[in-house]
Amino acid sequence: MTATYYGQSCVAFDFDGHNVLLDPFISYNPLAKSIDVNSLLPEYIFLSHGHQDHVADMAQIQKNSQATVAAIVETAAWVRKQGVPDDKVIEFNLGGTIKTTFGTVKMVYALHTNSTPDGQYGGFPVGFILYSGNKKIYFAGDTGLTMEMKLLAGLGLDWAFLPIGGHYTMDVDDAVRAAEFINCDKIVGIHYDTFPPIVIDKEKALAKFANSGKTLYLPAIGESIEL
Repeated sequence: MTATYYGQSCVAFDFDGHNVLLDPFISYNPLAKSIDVNSLLPEYIFLSHGHQDHVADMAQIQKNSQATVAAIVETAAWVRKQGVPDDKVIEFNLGGTIKTTFGTVKMVYALHTNSTPDGQYGGFPVGFILYSGNKKIYFAGDTGLTMEMKLLAGLGLDWAFLPIGGHYTMDVDDAVRAAEFINCDKIVGIHYDTFPPIVIDKEKALAKFANSGKTLYLPAIGESIEL
């Protein structure tokens, strides 16, 4: 299994041949200009919420790949308005679990806001727990630090993808606490460096996680890591 980082909060997973993409924002991100959006052919696309920097490339990638798009009910309604066929949309809600070709995915709480690019209400922002094979992976989406994260501590998470850029989401210090709340030692940073308010000092971030007994991974855009 691998995870490939495409900038901002966009991550692709290869679950033993099943390709899954989360929060596609690539062609509008100057830091990801080396990535060819048309080369991405996921089987599933998951959206944590409807903000532009998480959904901008959804429609194009879905059209190219015929991927199934999964999101909370109100964001899923916006997905349909973009021309995605109804049979290629999965709407579910907080606490819900869906079965997929690669395993199961549970929708969990996130502390943020949510509207779609057309200004409509997008429902709650969310995170996801992805279960595939013997791996349990938490993708937090955009979130502040929240006590609800402690509910995940007993899951035995192998990896967590946490925002670390601050300003719009948790910063590094809060992400360190979040890693402690969820009892996960391997953290991949997301939602940083794309815009001036969320630029981080990477060396300090790595050191803060190391000092807490956790490992922070900051893959380059387009880089893959083994899970």
